[in-house]
Amino acid sequence: MDPAAITPESFDFFSIFMSSDWVVKLVMIGLALASLWSWSIILDKLFRFSKLNREADAFEDSVASGRSLEDVAADAGERPTHALPRMLQGALKEWRDARSKSVASEGQTAFLIQRIDRHLDTTIAREAARVESGLGVLAIVATASPFIGLFGTVWGIMRAFQAIAIQKNTSLAIVAPAIAEALFATAIGLAAAIPAYIAYNAFSTAAGKYAARLEGFADDLSTAIQRRLTERG
Repeated sequence: MDPAAITPESFDFFSIFMSSDWVVKLVMIGLALASLWSWSIILDKLFRFSKLNREADAFEDSVASGRSLEDVAADAGERPTHALPRMLQGALKEWRDARSKSVASEGQTAFLIQRIDRHLDTTIAREAARVESGLGVLAIVATASPFIGLFGTVWGIMRAFQAIAIQKNTSLAIVAPAIAEALFATAIGLAAAIPAYIAYNAFSTAAGKYAARLEGFADDLSTAIQRRLTERG
């Protein structure tokens, strides 16, 4: 850039991008796309966890209302989307199968409990994997973006030194555009990394709490089924 053509407007974001070297432009575009990708995951996870916990609260209130588990499971419909009613329906199905076969011996009862526990564990594992999907992307963006931005920074500083060598002039007007490009690349890298890092930690914690909630419900459900089997026996 010609030093004589430099104006205050030359340092707005759009002008810096347009005057940047093609390598720095690629870095900026890549970081901007990574930031958009991470924000799409962040918004999706915000709505998803809010919906999951809201539905879990409502379902647990139904279970705690004193109604029979069969009625609560029937109200959830044939194909519930939430994991808790699926866990309840699966456990009750195993219970009905055992009752129809007149399971009474201690060994058969223990085998039934194992089947129910495996069903519950499988449901929990699948649900945990589903809610954790996308967190790997946030981790990559959070860890890689600062280094990609640093690459753009190094490249911009190299251009500044090249400008000094070509112009044989150390005036700030000579190196300012390249330095501005370098710092802008760093800023975009941090802007992409910081929200992704915060969101990754927040959603990892939320996923762990949700999985623990499912496990607690599974334990209570397994205990209730065992109590039924004991009373029946």
